[in-house]
Amino acid sequence: MPEADLVVVGGGPAGLATAIHARLAGMRVTLLDGGRPVIDSACGEGLMPAGRNELEALGVTPDPSWTAPFAGIRYLAEDVAADGRFPSGSGLGVRRTALHAALVARAEALDVVLRWGVAATGLADRAVETDSGPVSASFIVGADGRASAVRRWAGLEHRPGAKGRAGVRRHYTVEPWTDLVEVYWAPGTEAYVTPVGPRRVGVAILWSGGAGQFDALLARFPALAARLAGAVVESRDMGGTGFGAVPQHVVSGRVALVGDASGSLDPITGVGVTLAMREARALVAALAAGRPERYAAAHRRLVGPSKAMARLLLMLARHHRLCRGAIRALATDPELFGRLVGLNAGQVPARSLGFSSPLLLVVRTLTRAGASSRAA
Repeated sequence: MPEADLVVVGGGPAGLATAIHARLAGMRVTLLDGGRPVIDSACGEGLMPAGRNELEALGVTPDPSWTAPFAGIRYLAEDVAADGRFPSGSGLGVRRTALHAALVARAEALDVVLRWGVAATGLADRAVETDSGPVSASFIVGADGRASAVRRWAGLEHRPGAKGRAGVRRHYTVEPWTDLVEVYWAPGTEAYVTPVGPRRVGVAILWSGGAGQFDALLARFPALAARLAGAVVESRDMGGTGFGAVPQHVVSGRVALVGDASGSLDPITGVGVTLAMREARALVAALAAGRPERYAAAHRRLVGPSKAMARLLLMLARHHRLCRGAIRALATDPELFGRLVGLNAGQVPARSLGFSSPLLLVVRTLTRAGASSRAA
């Protein structure tokens, strides 16, 4: 008899959410990770309203001293700004270490077998090979991130993440100055400011083209740099690259992929952890029904809107004049911006946007971008 119904490789939010859902469904679960908690990671640390709902469904409550709610998104580019508020509810800024600690505590309470410091080394027939010997299982889940080894071992690799984009993150001790996540746009670079406590913000910077240091990148956003001047830096810089990995399939035989292992989106969407938790729930539901193949269709439905949003936002990131025109257009139609934010946040279906509003946005954007070009 296998040691577990489910072996999860990877102890980040995706893996822990999968393990917790599986235990709530009555499965025997073993989780493997070569690291040890609490595990930090370079990320924007903002959970969309759907992600906040997923945490509640998991029975997970992060330490409130390391969290802060936010009501939507603000885009800023030089002298233009637009606010898009969620159609309902609020998101949650949460320090990654606090989120990980809360997920670990919940998994422990549910008797997930947590084997920290045990690294997976390969897949065998109905087992995961580790540096401490094989662990047998009826089903195996790869939740081991963008460079997933499980994805490669299972023959599911299709395209690794692109190396043209990179990100770095830092925290400051400063009182948040808005109830929105702010996104500052500069040519080839974006900065994301997320409140993650009563007196703490996280700043993540994404950019294209070559190496970069946090302070030099921050200087591209004079208004943000001025706000943070004199604030105490309270974390070491952490970075990452290789966004956008694509697998051939997300489920094959007795192996499935969740989170970034199942296909990572560029962090420009800000929905990575939210999507990972929704995928975990969908996978366990398929497994509990004895129909793991259903997970593939569920995964497409979950990821589709965010993929489309990522393509749009990356286009804006590449064309700064177009980006400024889009922000001006959104500023004149905050209701539309709110619905677009809701679509990306998993709150509203794409069909609710209709046709005329997005088309109007495109026309406005191109018109304003053209006007700016002529004026220049």
